[in-house]
Amino acid sequence: MVFLAGFLLAGCKEKVQPAELKRFGSVTGLKPEKLEHYKRLHAHAWPSVLKKIKECNIRNYSIYLQKIGEAYYLFSYFEYTGANFDADMKKMADDPETQRWWKETDPCQQPLPETAAKKQIWTNMEQVFHTD
Repeated sequence: MVFLAGFLLAGCKEKVQPAELKRFGSVTGLKPEKLEHYKRLHAHAWPSVLKKIKECNIRNYSIYLQKIGEAYYLFSYFEYTGANFDADMKKMADDPETQRWWKETDPCQQPLPETAAKKQIWTNMEQVFHTD
């Protein structure tokens, strides 16, 4: 009976709606001579950087590697659960440890031409399908 009462009372609590989940996919190249270094960095990602990613409302973050022809590409995916993406990304970019991390990872990457022209590294991809 205690279980049933607890179950019924739990159902009476006001439900708080989480921020709308937004999914992001992006791509960049990887310099072949930096392949092993990049893998080592991510095999031992810095705890401070991982903590900042979570603080900035990023969840389920993955990076995949694929060789196409003679070129290497990185494909990333993450879910954003916050309410202000631009503010959270600025918070991340302003973090000294994240900046130090990017000084290690950025030289490994080879941006696609249109993204390099904008002085960026990752190119956003269009989501064409998703299922839960």
